[in-house]
Amino acid sequence: MNKKFLICSLALVATLPVAAQKLTAKSEVIDCGQVLFRHPVTAQFELKNSSHHALTVNDVRTSCGCVATDIGLKTIQGNGDFKLSATYDAKQMGHFEKQIAVYSDAAESPLMLTLKGVVVSEVRDYAGGYAYTLGMLKADRNTIEFDDVNIGDRPFVDIHIQNASSSPATPVMMHLPNYLKAEFSPSTIAPGHAGVARVTLLSNILHSYGLTQTSIYLGAFPGDKARDNKEITVSTVLLPSFQNLSESELVNAPQIRLSARELDFRSFEGKKKKSGVINIENVGRSTLEISSMQMFTSGLKVALGKTKLAPGEQTKLKITAERKELRNVRSQPRVLMITNDPANAKVVININLE
Repeated sequence: MNKKFLICSLALVATLPVAAQKLTAKSEVIDCGQVLFRHPVTAQFELKNSSHHALTVNDVRTSCGCVATDIGLKTIQGNGDFKLSATYDAKQMGHFEKQIAVYSDAAESPLMLTLKGVVVSEVRDYAGGYAYTLGMLKADRNTIEFDDVNIGDRPFVDIHIQNASSSPATPVMMHLPNYLKAEFSPSTIAPGHAGVARVTLLSNILHSYGLTQTSIYLGAFPGDKARDNKEITVSTVLLPSFQNLSESELVNAPQIRLSARELDFRSFEGKKKKSGVINIENVGRSTLEISSMQMFTSGLKVALGKTKLAPGEQTKLKITAERKELRNVRSQPRVLMITNDPANAKVVININLE
């Protein structure tokens, strides 16, 4: 065998185990939730050597002397699990977010962990009720609406949740689209205890004006199943912005006028369907454009005569409701229109059923 080839081969084999080593965390962020002032809180990060080769933890450093760490093992066998305990002294009031760097021979850069929460003088639980049962958890809502959002906005909604089971819950939000982010505080909720799920909208990822709807699912632990009884519906209305229009453009802008902004469909008089008509007029000084028309719920159909109206021009909007499909809707049926009228970028027509 060629001696040079043999030496190169041995060198390659020697480097493979090191390159294959990998240190991972089940969760790189642990939120401790509310922590009582001067009552240290301890969290345990579950770590794993995800390679087939042993690795050694060389050092653990924290961003602050207020965090003490303890790691039971220094050498972890291939595919081995171990835990790192981190204790925050809670000597300062307010929110805290501390970083922990775990150095090993698995990589040149450390594995970064985060311990966070809020130190309070008194732990206060949510005083409201939990009207909805979502699997093993209870919640104060099962719908989220982000209305009147402009590109760049980051609105959020807090869902108060309670662990109704007899086991600790590590809640997760399943089927989360890329324009939504979910965070839980605390990360682990003891039986009978409460927490908060914060759902944040990343509007810069949305590209279409008007209504975007999706369903997400609240799980009690990683790997939980997404089922209908854990569903949370999310609707977002993204609006065009008119902030950069000049004074002249605003004066000469289109202006929409509707004969009504709601329809009364409380009685179907024994029929399967019921229809109503709304007159739409452009009373502005330039062309009115209706760029989008959507329904918040199923069971509605719309027919619009024209989508562009010159100044003084009119058209008709016909809305038809199907009684059978509207029986199971969660929220009030509505029709949404997006227009280029700066004063009425969003036009909502409510359908009254009760």
